[in-house]
Amino acid sequence: MTATADPTAGTSAGAENVSHRRGAIVGGVAGVAGGLVFGASMAVFGMLPTIASIVRTDSALAGFGVHMVFAVIIGAGFGLLVIRLRVRVREMLFWGLAYGALWWFLGPQTLLPLFRGLPVDWSTAGAAALLPSLIGHVFYGTTVAVVLVLLQRDLRGMWQVPRVGAVLCGGVAGVVTATVLAGVPDAPGGSVAWPLTGLAVGVCYPLLFSARPEPTGPALARGTVYGFLAWVVVDLTLRPLVADGGLAWSQPDAAAAAGHLPGYLLLGVGVAVGTTWLGLWARGLFLDDVRKIDARPPGARGPRAVGFGALAGLVGGLLFTVVMVLVGALPRVASMVGAEGAPVGLVVHLVISAVIGVSYAVLFRRQSFDVLSGVGWGVSYGFFWWVLGDLTLLPALTGAPIAWDAATLAAEFPSLVGHIAYGAALGAVYYRLEAGINPWWMTRSDIEAARVTARREQVLSAAPAVWVLTVVIALTLPILLDGA
Repeated sequence: MTATADPTAGTSAGAENVSHRRGAIVGGVAGVAGGLVFGASMAVFGMLPTIASIVRTDSALAGFGVHMVFAVIIGAGFGLLVIRLRVRVREMLFWGLAYGALWWFLGPQTLLPLFRGLPVDWSTAGAAALLPSLIGHVFYGTTVAVVLVLLQRDLRGMWQVPRVGAVLCGGVAGVVTATVLAGVPDAPGGSVAWPLTGLAVGVCYPLLFSARPEPTGPALARGTVYGFLAWVVVDLTLRPLVADGGLAWSQPDAAAAAGHLPGYLLLGVGVAVGTTWLGLWARGLFLDDVRKIDARPPGARGPRAVGFGALAGLVGGLLFTVVMVLVGALPRVASMVGAEGAPVGLVVHLVISAVIGVSYAVLFRRQSFDVLSGVGWGVSYGFFWWVLGDLTLLPALTGAPIAWDAATLAAEFPSLVGHIAYGAALGAVYYRLEAGINPWWMTRSDIEAARVTARREQVLSAAPAVWVLTVVIALTLPILLDGA
């Protein structure tokens, strides 16, 4: 018998190759746009001669040429990545941000000194000197992602203008959050400027990102990253451009504005979560077809999942205790209940850890489909609680003034490390416990199929990019606060 070839196999492979080739070409073109934006900032900060030293010259023009070659190559890589992963259009910006930030670590921090014949310097001081390059890479990734969507006809067709209701929900959430935060001494802007900033940040949220309904937990993690982006765009770029005609991307300028960062992070969270909640309320109020309302019963496993959250929170709290003992923070925690001493502080700390674990179970239930996703969501949640808890609620509950200035952020950095460790343990342990109770109510084979589908959905929703960006923000803080 003569074997016959599958006529669809070659066609499928050929179509995939064409798609990848087109992604690389369009990504390269988008890289040109990103390179022009980034190149302009490099010229402002005098970085082009450094790039030119790769080809043994100090000409700024040569440096710009070398920079554009790299911009095209890196843009082509991004096009291949998003085509390969089939990233959703409205999630492309997060991937662009993560891609640009990672290339800062790989490029200026690592490859550039190697190309120049110099030793690699990963010190905080070296990274602080390269902070303008980090922000430039962020804008490069953002520009590449936006231009890539505009150039791809099939992607453009998938982008839909959000409904007016979604924009209104974002605006309301932004104004309300900014108004609540306006009482903090280090909140950005004045009594009028800050709510207006909240309005702008809130309106832009549904315009930039997915309008798909999402659980509160992922919205919270997304909002934290969105708040960081808003801080970079507003405080480090637009405000100084309007006021002085320059960019506040240098380490001293960024450190001076670092006290505004917690306010922007919480603003981003308020916008993302508020938009989600208001959208759900509006759909429930005005949607006539009840079949389109997601009304899942809580089920019998809800209380057990909450118990697992408390247990996972205790495990994370015990890991966090190591950091708290090293920095002597337990007596301060004890003062929340009007007591003194490390033993009382330890008890209060573990109770709070369990309560936060329960909240994690409520917000992130059935969002982890492997250990990696569990750690990713946990780290994001731990970072959020460093901002809301350690920097905001803890001083308020202990009678101390809320301070978000650079000196306070630097002093509380060990606590950030503890919160990151707490979140990683919380997410990993909760995933293992939740996986053991079959949260999808399926057979084993069906569970594995559901995990594959859910993991794929997380990639499409840019969840991995959000996790990476959360870590990048945490790693950036020592650079911002160097010398504070």
